[in-house]
Amino acid sequence: MNVLIVYAHPEPESLNGTLKELAVDTLKKEGHQVQVSDLYALKFKAVLDETDFPERMNRELFNPIMEQLNSIEKDVIPQEIKQQMDKVLWADVLIFQFPIWWSNFPAILKGWFDRVFYNGFAFNLADMQLYDNGPLKGKKAMFSFTTGAPRVLYTVEGPHGEIEQLLNYFHHVMFEFVGMEALPYFGIFGPGDMSLKEREAELDRFQEILKNI
Repeated sequence: MNVLIVYAHPEPESLNGTLKELAVDTLKKEGHQVQVSDLYALKFKAVLDETDFPERMNRELFNPIMEQLNSIEKDVIPQEIKQQMDKVLWADVLIFQFPIWWSNFPAILKGWFDRVFYNGFAFNLADMQLYDNGPLKGKKAMFSFTTGAPRVLYTVEGPHGEIEQLLNYFHHVMFEFVGMEALPYFGIFGPGDMSLKEREAELDRFQEILKNI
């Protein structure tokens, strides 16, 4: 099986960095092929803008969705984006490893979705290739993340609200929208308040998930 890990944390020695390395080592030992897109190391541009489209179809009005389709049809996709698209096509499973900041992805990871999941590549509005008919049907994807706050803050009674609602929404409009199957997420909540033994137990839990992916 081919696995792409899209990794979004600026510090290699972070817990997210440890989870990424654990995933690479575990998956390879299980016989899988693994590629990593380390977005910070790549200095991946987080902002979708006009510079992503060197051969604009309309220079009077910037419409990203239409420019994406035009770039696909003319095969003029910037190399930075094309490399990520090729990895997505290669992968059977995509794992997104990141910290939750402000109840969302780091900007660089959101930018990866904005810039890589082109109209005409990950979905096609003109042909209504969406959801069950999405171009990435047959692939699976999962979120693996850490939070600064403990789990109790991400509940119905907690101040942040139930995190499942947020993740289910992302699963639906980001994974399922393009045809991918959303796998159950893996999250470590409030690792800064955990003992070393508790953190090690979480790493063991992640390793077991990876072995059965």
